[in-house]
Amino acid sequence: MKTTVLISRLLLGFLYLVFGLDYFLHFIPYQPLHTGAAGAFIAGLKGTGYFYPIQKVIQITGGLSLLTNRYAPFSAVVLFPISLNVLLFHTFLVPSGWLMGVFLVAPNLLLGVGYWKYYKTMFVAKAVV
Repeated sequence: MKTTVLISRLLLGFLYLVFGLDYFLHFIPYQPLHTGAAGAFIAGLKGTGYFYPIQKVIQITGGLSLLTNRYAPFSAVVLFPISLNVLLFHTFLVPSGWLMGVFLVAPNLLLGVGYWKYYKTMFVAKAVV
């Protein structure tokens, strides 16, 4: 399991760091232009003015955290909703890119299994203060 967590952590950290930095530095040459519902969704998120920059900063810091193994369980939890949204976006709105969503969700889920000892206290049916 240690090897699985290591590979998942490094893969997820690398993907989030690269795609987060690309938003600011534009070093990936191909940027697909989405149309229809996918285009409207992206336009809505970009139209807020804050969503994409904040999301990309979270991706960069989360990616660095996973790559350096500092606060990695926390970062995996923070990045999971982004991974899930990428999977759902590419499954329902742009099905040709569904594999990218799998490359984000699968290692994120594997980290969830590997870091379960850190997470199990969050899954309490009725918390007592």
